[in-house]
Amino acid sequence: MNENAPIIQHTVIPTKAGIQSDSGCRISSGMTKPQEHFEIMNRTFILLLLIIIALVSGCNLTPQYTRPEAPVPADWPTGAAYKEAGTALDVPAAFELKWQEFFTDERLQQIIDTALNNNRDLRLAALNVERARALYGIQRAELFPTVNAVGSGSRQRVPADLSGNDKAMTLEQYSVDLGILSWEIDFFGRIRSLKDRALEQYLVTEEARRSAQILIVSGVVNAYLALATDREALKLGETTLETQTVAYDLIKRRADVGLASDLALNQAQTQVDTARRNIAVFTQLVAQDENALNLLVGSPSPMPGELLPADLGNVSPPKEISPGLSSEVLLLRPDIMAAEHQLKAANAYIGAARAAFLPRISLTAAVGTASAELSNLFHSGQGTWAFAPQIVMPIFDARLWSAYDVTIAEREIALAQYERAIQTAFREVADALAVAGTVDQQVSAQQSLVDALARTYRISVARYTKGIDNYLGVLDAQRSLYSAQQALIALRFIKLANQVRLYAVLGGGGE
Repeated sequence: MNENAPIIQHTVIPTKAGIQSDSGCRISSGMTKPQEHFEIMNRTFILLLLIIIALVSGCNLTPQYTRPEAPVPADWPTGAAYKEAGTALDVPAAFELKWQEFFTDERLQQIIDTALNNNRDLRLAALNVERARALYGIQRAELFPTVNAVGSGSRQRVPADLSGNDKAMTLEQYSVDLGILSWEIDFFGRIRSLKDRALEQYLVTEEARRSAQILIVSGVVNAYLALATDREALKLGETTLETQTVAYDLIKRRADVGLASDLALNQAQTQVDTARRNIAVFTQLVAQDENALNLLVGSPSPMPGELLPADLGNVSPPKEISPGLSSEVLLLRPDIMAAEHQLKAANAYIGAARAAFLPRISLTAAVGTASAELSNLFHSGQGTWAFAPQIVMPIFDARLWSAYDVTIAEREIALAQYERAIQTAFREVADALAVAGTVDQQVSAQQSLVDALARTYRISVARYTKGIDNYLGVLDAQRSLYSAQQALIALRFIKLANQVRLYAVLGGGGE
């Protein structure tokens, strides 16, 4: 070995905070046996330190996430009766059907498609997703170093009394560097925890977009059905007005020849005026329904008339769906999945808060070239480098404990919100199933009542025409029939709207 060869040695300085490596170097003109032994130990220590760093770099202080137990029964309530066909194996679940498959009315499909393309609420939800995705990308990029290229140049005049040689001089310096500035090495998973939190918050916005789509689809369909219902009620009012006008004309002719009293004529007049008022009311409701539908669709021009329903009988009913045998299907609802992602985000934030108690190691390094003359900047021998690791160990910072307490509280809040979302969803599905189990019987009974009252009305008119009864019986029968017909229209609307609601509360339509 050449005794005059320069040898680089690192020194290790023990401190109270741990072992600190001296980044400086010293040059010796030779090395004795003890020095060789120390050099071997030094290199062994560095190797062990690198192994420890590699092991610690995989550390993550985020608590292990376990999905909480759903705070609802596993089975649907026995009071929520529904048709046996709804639980048959050949009936699909809500989340298995796209809205194009569930809603079979082709005109309605066109309206929904237009709404999904134009609705501003859904567009806003989609833009929130894009923003959250970009924020996640920013947080994820914190794991990687930022490499910058920096070029600089300076000229400085130094006066004679400061130059050291009693002569004024002009100093020049030029440099070009490629380096990393303050890159935090994520030994304890702080940045990874923040990255996981950003990912979960991005997924929250994605589920929020799905929830917004479900609301828009169901809102459009409900507005479409409401328009069909009010148009059918308007037709009923127009038909009733025609009937009452004929009856009034008949009674007036009888009154003119003394065969009917003024009381009967006035009673007939009240029925005509009531029908006229009802027509005005439902004309207003139809116009408002069209305005609501146009707003939901978001189109700059009103919906074409050929796409609007004439009445409820003109609307194709949606397909039958199954609620499933277990309430676990609720976990697939977008709002519940969003609440769970929020819970996971709060859980990941705990890991970041824990890591804040541990040392943070950052690295600044650069390699480049420098010269006092611009022409010599890239010549041989002008290379420069810099290596500046830094470790910060928090000793006392009361804010860290308060921040940690905040993360624990936020997780408990997110857990309560998650459980509340499940309970609300269970109630919504159970209510929809309760309606589905009884609405057919209600419609059937109401239809039978309408048929019976229609026969009663015809008999009352015949008896009045023959002079057997007075007009009061006809008036009472007509009022009862009209009320029953309106109730039948309302029940048919409730049946269709409940099918839409059941599909929505089971998470359908948010693909």
